[in-house]
Amino acid sequence: MTGTAQKVWFITGASRGFGRLTAQQALQRGDLVVATARDPHSVTAALGEHANLLALRLDVRLEAQAISAAQQAVARFGRIDVLVNNAGYGLLGAVEEASADEVRAVYETNVFGLLNVSRAVLPVMRRQGSGHVMNISSVGGYSSYAGWGVYGSTKFAVEGLSEAMAMELAPLGIQVTVVEPGFFRTDFLDTTSLVATRERIDAYADTVGKMRDFAADANHAQPGDPLKLADALLQLADAAQAPVRLQLGSDTVARVRAKNAAVEKEMTDWLELALSTDFSQA
Repeated sequence: MTGTAQKVWFITGASRGFGRLTAQQALQRGDLVVATARDPHSVTAALGEHANLLALRLDVRLEAQAISAAQQAVARFGRIDVLVNNAGYGLLGAVEEASADEVRAVYETNVFGLLNVSRAVLPVMRRQGSGHVMNISSVGGYSSYAGWGVYGSTKFAVEGLSEAMAMELAPLGIQVTVVEPGFFRTDFLDTTSLVATRERIDAYADTVGKMRDFAADANHAQPGDPLKLADALLQLADAAQAPVRLQLGSDTVARVRAKNAAVEKEMTDWLELALSTDFSQA
C-alpha cells in the first residue's frame, strides 16, 4: 500500500522518542497505530486513549511476545502496512571497555530484537503482498565513531540485514528502508536510553573520554528536530518507491559524504594491491 490511504503502523519503542512522535503524527492524520513498549501503560500515558490506537506489551527480546503482538494487531486492524523497528538503546565506551555482558545485552535488543519482530510481522506482509519495513539505524551504522564501536556495530548489522531484506522482499511487494538519523534532540543521550560501560581505561581519555564529554554537552542540544524526523517517516511511508537508505539530518549527510570520499580515496591508493589477488590469467 502506497500513497495517502489509511495505513496500519506497527511501531516498537513507541512510548518515547522517535517511536512516540511517529505514532502521534500517524494518529493525527487518521492512520491506525499499533504502538508497543515493555509497559503498554507508558504508551497510553504518552499518546492518550484513541480509537485508532492499540497499545501492546512487547519486549522485543522475547520472540513469543512479538508473535503475539503481531497476531493482536491483525485481529484488531486486519493488516500491518508499516513496521517501524525503532526499539533500541546506546552503549558508550571503548570496544575494549565493553564487557561481554554489556555487548550481549545491546545486541539482544538492537539486533536480535529487530529480528524477532521482523519474523513476526513479515508473514503478515507476505500474505498481503504489500508492506514497508523501516529499520531505524543511525549515522553510526554507516560511519563509526570512537566510543560508539559496539553500539555502531549493532547498527552496522541492521544495515546489512536491511540491504538483504530489501532484495529478498522486493519481489513480494514489500519495501525495506534503513533510516540513518544523526543527532536529534531526543532523550537518546539520557541514561534512560544510553548506557555507559562500567569499565573506563585511562589510555582512552583522549578519544573515548572526549566523546563522553561531547555526549554530555550535546544532550538536548542536538541539531536534529525529532518532530521533523517523524514527519519524514510519514512521507517515506507514502512513497511509491522508497530508498533502501534514508539519511536524516545535515550531520548524517555530511558524515556519509565524507566517508564515501575517504573510502574511495583509500581504495584508489591501494587499488594495485587490491586487484593483484585474483588468479593470473593464462
